[in-house]
Amino acid sequence: MKYRRLGRTELSVSVIGLGAWQFGGEWGRDYTQPEVDAVVDAAREAGINLIDTAECYGDHLSEKFVGQAVKPDRENWIIATKFGHHYIDRFEREQRWSAEEVRTQLEDSLRALQTDYVDLYQFHSGSDEVFDNDELWAMLEKQVEAGKVRHLGISVSRNISVHQVESASRVGAGAIQVVYNRLEREPEETVFPLCRSQDLGVLARVPLASGFLSGKYRPGAQFDATDVRSRREQEEIEAGLREVERIRQTEVPNGADMAAWALAWCLRHPAVTCTIPGCKDPAQLKANAAAVALVENEHPQAV
Repeated sequence: MKYRRLGRTELSVSVIGLGAWQFGGEWGRDYTQPEVDAVVDAAREAGINLIDTAECYGDHLSEKFVGQAVKPDRENWIIATKFGHHYIDRFEREQRWSAEEVRTQLEDSLRALQTDYVDLYQFHSGSDEVFDNDELWAMLEKQVEAGKVRHLGISVSRNISVHQVESASRVGAGAIQVVYNRLEREPEETVFPLCRSQDLGVLARVPLASGFLSGKYRPGAQFDATDVRSRREQEEIEAGLREVERIRQTEVPNGADMAAWALAWCLRHPAVTCTIPGCKDPAQLKANAAAVALVENEHPQAV
């Protein structure tokens, strides 16, 4: 495994992390604690040290699974979670952004994670209106001072708010989480230059484009109603898969695993610190971790 400095947080994070949305039950599978333990064990063996979860991946369900799995060696892990939403039902959320609501969410997250502190606490895909709340950020700074949060971060939505990235240093955030992969390159234009100028760490989420870049799917593939990808229009799915096929034929080296190539592709950008792909089981985790062999050693954030 290789490690990089997460911007001015100074945290040393593995370049491959573990995204934990799936543990909340919205990937068409309900997990048990032993199943999550097996995935985390594989991450531990691979040298992965960052897990990204959220309050609304289930009603703190993903956090509960993660907290139990890392309990034996909590100090070795960098746990990133988020705030601003409350799970109602599958893909249904209620937004909660007031300072008091977020403070309550933090306490609930700490209980679920069975920990006294969160390493990275992230504003989760909210509007500029709820972001520009001095009372919220003042409350969060107090949580940092109290030791309940080590660092603040911002997880921006797909409709990227440049304002939020520009304001990161002002609100005390040290890292940005953003959708970035070979099919979705928008952050290169504005977000990454802003991150580099502020020395912000970058967590690249959805690095396999929701599995499109895994190498498993060809044009014509369809997804059933239990799959998160079924929420997209079939025309959009088909266009994405056609582009993936073009990339496979023109960019991926012969004999290379496409998923590993796609993860390494994200990490070649000098602004990117870490990718956080999800995985369904230990085998997928190990395959993700193996992508590190394709990652260049030289990087401005390498540690």
